[in-house]
Amino acid sequence: MALEEGCKHSLEIEVPVEEVEEETGRAVEKVKQRAKLPGFRPGKAPSSIIRQQFAGEIRRQVLDSIIPKHLQIRFEAENLKVVGQPDITEVHFEAGEPLRFKAEFEVVPEIELQDYKGLTVPYRDPEIKDEDVAKRIEELRQQKAEFVNEDPRPVQDGDYAVLSLESLSGVDGPPVKQDEMTLEVGGGDTLENFSENLRGMSPGEEKEFDVTYPDDYGQPKLAGKTIRFKAEVKGLRRKELPEVNDEFAQDLGDYRTVDELKEAVRKSLFAQSQFEAQQEAKNKLVDKLVDLHDFPVPETFIDRQIQNRVEQRVRALAEQGIDPKSLNLDWKKLKESQRDKALREVKASMLLQRISEREAIAPTRDEVDREVDRLAKQQREPFAAMRLRFEKDGTLGRIASHIQTEKTLNFLFEHAGKTEE
Repeated sequence: MALEEGCKHSLEIEVPVEEVEEETGRAVEKVKQRAKLPGFRPGKAPSSIIRQQFAGEIRRQVLDSIIPKHLQIRFEAENLKVVGQPDITEVHFEAGEPLRFKAEFEVVPEIELQDYKGLTVPYRDPEIKDEDVAKRIEELRQQKAEFVNEDPRPVQDGDYAVLSLESLSGVDGPPVKQDEMTLEVGGGDTLENFSENLRGMSPGEEKEFDVTYPDDYGQPKLAGKTIRFKAEVKGLRRKELPEVNDEFAQDLGDYRTVDELKEAVRKSLFAQSQFEAQQEAKNKLVDKLVDLHDFPVPETFIDRQIQNRVEQRVRALAEQGIDPKSLNLDWKKLKESQRDKALREVKASMLLQRISEREAIAPTRDEVDREVDRLAKQQREPFAAMRLRFEKDGTLGRIASHIQTEKTLNFLFEHAGKTEE
């Protein structure tokens, strides 16, 4: 075996002439049984004619049988973890001679693990302040708000104007049209063009005006454009917020008092903040882990990860309503730009896999089943049916792999030294 570069390997294999002739004889017999030649019944044509007439097919059958078999023998003998499909070249296949060929392929590299338990990372548990709890309570209060119709009068700041809205120009494709929508005039989430044009209008009035959307507006169809709208004010509403008392707490769930609600909110905020802080710390640990190890990575793995990253980019564009074809993207440059990140992601994945093997970290059946059960309830599908489907299409393996990765990250975080930032 020859190590060429990085993970690239090659083997030169020779198969004894006796085995080649034996396999050739079997191939000739297979072809003879179904060959239709003038003047001969099926299976009765002389082997010499079959060899001559069907030489190409016989050659393919012999190679398809012998090459994979001898590759597997050598892979096992030399304990090679081969990635992807070997490239077969320099095939020498002549009658009465041994079969010789060269196989080029990539292997999973041996990774010599460094001290992954001695890593340090900036981390401290989050602190939830009273104002954080108060802000969340206010959000819950806003969610429970009721909107009460007002008698007709001119619109002013703080009103919720009920509108019908239709774009007259400036939009590519179908116009923007809504028969009934509500805008808070002067509100922080309302574009100033809308507020300034709606102020002073009364229910029943119509008006045409221009609205210029910022370049980073959430809807790409409108971002950076100036749209001419026709708007009609259909009515006015005011927002009534509930008082924060025990009744409000009871209305939100299994709480008897406001204090119980606040304590539950504090715990929820802490859990969410702790999760986010730990995720950030784990990402930094993985970065350190990758920086600590230098080893070759199979190009096959990198190419696959680049493809995944490009597909994610395309899906993200599609979700924003953008057709990737309309952007005239240079796909070659896009893939090249993803290479460094893809390489680090593959390295991280390989390192975490290696650590999980050394530490015997693996998902339990209960852990996998809990995740399948969660997804089954989410999609309102029977657990058994979903598990069977996941087993067949490979999703079950991906779920197990994800759980293993998360458990390995938790292990690294637990054993890491935590420092104050």
